[in-house]
Amino acid sequence: MKDLKKYFVIAALGMTLGLAACSQDEDPKVTENKAKQTETQNNANEEQLSDENSPATAVDEFFEPFDGKIDHIHGLGYAGDQNVPFFAAHDGLKVYENGKWYKTKKENNDYMGFNATADGFYASGHPGPDSKLPNPLGIKKSTDNGQTLEKLALEGEIDFHLMGVGFNNQAIFVMSPQKSSIMDANKLYVSEDGAKTWKEANAKGLNDELLSISVHPNDENFIAAAGQKGIYLSDDKGESFNLITNGFQGTSVFFTKDALIYGVYDGNPSLIRRSLNDKSEEEISLPEMDQDAVLYFAQNPKDEKEMIFLSFNGNIYQTKDNAENWNLLVEQGNIK
Repeated sequence: MKDLKKYFVIAALGMTLGLAACSQDEDPKVTENKAKQTETQNNANEEQLSDENSPATAVDEFFEPFDGKIDHIHGLGYAGDQNVPFFAAHDGLKVYENGKWYKTKKENNDYMGFNATADGFYASGHPGPDSKLPNPLGIKKSTDNGQTLEKLALEGEIDFHLMGVGFNNQAIFVMSPQKSSIMDANKLYVSEDGAKTWKEANAKGLNDELLSISVHPNDENFIAAAGQKGIYLSDDKGESFNLITNGFQGTSVFFTKDALIYGVYDGNPSLIRRSLNDKSEEEISLPEMDQDAVLYFAQNPKDEKEMIFLSFNGNIYQTKDNAENWNLLVEQGNIK
């Protein structure tokens, strides 16, 4: 239990930082004979790659280059299926592409409960100093990288920290932190019609202090949660949950089409891929981490070998070779 207690400190710190941020109103060389021909071809290829991989941020000019500190991140994912990771921070969205960072020029909101989907993202939180949105945000959806935020539910009433949305099916699950006009406090609710109507899920077996929840990208029956006692999995749309870990504290949850990828800690961090078909599990290699664990994780839906995660200590790691090698992008909030 000694090592596990160390993790309680890490988890509590992560949650404290999250709550603190949320309370603010305000991250080849060739031979000489072929040199010219090869250079010309390389230039053409580079231009083509540049066009194909140009960041979504540059297309709509809603983002600008960024080299500041990235902290208080409350979610990440490949929003809009655009092949680049988005990070929801307390001062707006950050995007990483082709070795460069970008930030939003406007709507620099304190995003909570961030979920990337195939057509954009869902989020809650508080408006930034440059926003005219009501406080708190309730549940918002954007399909244009955050330039506009569609009002879905409970605007001006609730800031949802615990929210999960399917990448393709977009079923919305929320844990209500307080009583509102349509929800009771500390209950799990689900909407399958764009937040127009809500149904309470029984959430039997989910008696824990939760860090995050995740919904399967296609099948809304599958929902997972990371809590102080471990990882929970439901296959009946949140009516009941089973604790699928033993002796670990849950840190993160993420669904692919055929697996649940979850993070746990028992004095050392682990990242596990659990098959939804036969329940077999395999460990995903992690970089060396000292008294740290995976807080938010995402896999690129266009390339399963590309994965990215944020740690409790504010480090961001990315792999493009299925966890054979991890590249440290951000260290304790500082861009590398």
